This record gives sequence, C-alpha cells and structure tokens, in this order.
Amino acid sequence: MALRLHHIPIFVRDQEQSLQFYRDRLGFPVTVDFSQGRLRFLLVQPPGGNISLALLVPEDPGRVGTSMGIVFVTADLQAQFDLWQSQGVQFLHPPQSQGWGGAIAPFSDPDGNQFVLAAWDDFTRAAEAELLRLEAERLAEQRAAAEMELARDVQARLFPQVLPEAPSLEYAGRCIQARQVGGDYYDFLDLGPDLLGLVVGDVSGKGMGAALLMANLQANLRGQSAVLGKELSRGLTTVNDLFLRNSPGNAFTTVFCASYCGKTRRVIYANCGHVAGLVARRSGIVERLSSTCGMVGLFADWRCVTEECALDAGDVLVIVSDGVTEATNGDGMEFGEERLAASITSKQHLAPNELIYSLLEDVRAFTSGSFEDDVTVVAARVRA
Repeated sequence: MALRLHHIPIFVRDQEQSLQFYRDRLGFPVTVDFSQGRLRFLLVQPPGGNISLALLVPEDPGRVGTSMGIVFVTADLQAQFDLWQSQGVQFLHPPQSQGWGGAIAPFSDPDGNQFVLAAWDDFTRAAEAELLRLEAERLAEQRAAAEMELARDVQARLFPQVLPEAPSLEYAGRCIQARQVGGDYYDFLDLGPDLLGLVVGDVSGKGMGAALLMANLQANLRGQSAVLGKELSRGLTTVNDLFLRNSPGNAFTTVFCASYCGKTRRVIYANCGHVAGLVARRSGIVERLSSTCGMVGLFADWRCVTEECALDAGDVLVIVSDGVTEATNGDGMEFGEERLAASITSKQHLAPNELIYSLLEDVRAFTSGSFEDDVTVVAARVRA
C-alpha cells in the first residue's frame, strides 16, 4: 500500500498575513483554501514540490512559531537566496558551506517559524535518485501485476468455453492454478460424429513459462482434432513432433487423451506418462487406466500406444493431474491414489461438476486448504 506525506502544519497567528508571506514573497501557490465555521484550512505548496504547508491557527497561542527544522532544497542556492531576499525574506545569514558538502541559508516567517534553504548537495541527489528508483520499481511492479492479470484472463479463455454435445455422457472439468497462471490443461474436443475427446495435460514447470507451453499444447491438440478422432496414436505422434519442435529442450508434458464413442460407449485412450485415470464401476470396483507410453516432447522417435476400455451406464471416469495425488498434508503425506479412489466411489452418484467440487474439498481438507501445485480434475459419467 503506497503512502506519501501530505502536508506539514505551520502554526501562525494570522492566516491572511502569513499567506502574504508564503504566496507573495516565497512564491508558494495556494492549493487548498477551505473554510467551515471558524476553521480555515489553508494549504500552500513550494513550486515543483509534492508536500504542502498547512497554515493553521492553533487553539493554544503558545504553539505559534514553534515549527522548525523544515528544509527547502534548491538546485541554485545563491539565485534562490537573492530572489527571496529581494522580495523581503529576512535570512539569518547568507549561504554558508557545511561539513556535509552542502550550503544553507536559514530564515524565519513573520511568526518565527524557522526554515532552511539548502543547496542540492551530493547527499540530496543520492536521496532523490533513490526515490526515483523506488518509484520506477513501484511502476514496474504495477505493470507486471497488470500483465499477469491479463495473462490469467487469457489463459482462462483457453479452457473449454463451449462443451461439445455428447448425449450419452455427462462431463465437466476444473483447473485451479497454484499461481495466477500455470501449466495444467484440460480440454473437451469435438473429434467427429458422436466422438468426444477428453484431455488432461500437465506441462513441466510453473508460472508464465509453463502457461506458454500449455497454450502451445492446446493449439497442437486442437489442430489435430480431426486426426485424433480417426487414429488417436497418429494424432498424438504429430502433437509430440510439434511440441518437441516448438519448445525448449528441457520442456515436456504428460498427457491423458481419450476418445469416447457415444454409440459403443468405449474409450480409446493414451496415457502419456500421466497419472492413471480411474474408472469407478457401479459395482464399486475401481479400474486404473495406467501409462501406455512416455511423456510428450522428450524424444523424436516417440511411439504412442493406445488402450481401450468399455464403459457401462453409471460408470464414472476421472482424470486428474498430479497436483491432486501429490497434494501433501502437514506431515508430508500425499493424498495419493487410494484416497482419490475412495473419494470418487463415495461420490459417483453425483453429477460430474458436483463430484469435482466435492473431490477438491476432500483434497483441501487433507492439505488444510492449500494447493502447492496446479490441480486439475475431469470427470465423466455414462448416462443410463
């Protein structure tokens, strides 16, 4: 929170008489002149300054003329001294050099308030330079915060805004970034007639770099939608090539990509080094959809392997990022796949969006409310 000095009180006997001194002799313009009843609030400000003097009549007359130690700094002490002296300002002595490298000329106002006119010495220049540096830092922080907020809004628009139709499937997704932007990604892709793509990705790293790679991954996957619906492995192989070509050498991503067919209620999926997907059957059994191939973006000769899984009415498919399973509590214990499976089976009667909300609440309760990593959950339930 920014703070600045607004005004310095100067106690005077007669505000109008003092105004003639500060305005007419010193050349301080009036910035505020406000009266309410017997109270008059009068502010004058040195030209080019940002701190005002408040000319106030105190209730205790003994406070008049007690202000002291106020210093006005000028770049040309002699010229300012000559100007004010010619306009009737009474100085105690002409400018005199000081041991700290500057020079001063003290004076008083008609009420005895004491001031010092000082030269622009090395110490003052250093202080001014520091103030300018701090102001530049503040402005840079404001710009960075505004840019980060814009990046957050842009990334939020990369997540699905319109859900493709899937008459036999209820589905939903949610991503919570540990920072304002991050590398987790989920998507729902229209892969063709009665084909729906379910995607969760987790790009290496955090922050802005991961967010840019996430946008790259999203563009590559959406660009391959037509291929993914026909041949998932070929489409993902192209995605690997594009990601490898357009990303730094140490960048990679895990991806769980599934193609759901509404007619057959079958899922063809590739788990590219990602957390295992979980299928909660109506019987209470939980099946793992484990890794089928390596992570995307590491190797040029990468080979994508797919598997199939049949779903029945009431079955629930849940895909998460490792921010869920690796969420830790105060004792360093991870939430883990076992707790995740138990949470899903206890909630599989819920609609997918409600299931996701409740599952995340379980994770929050386990970690005492904090997420150290990006957290993403996609849930889909086959309709009766």
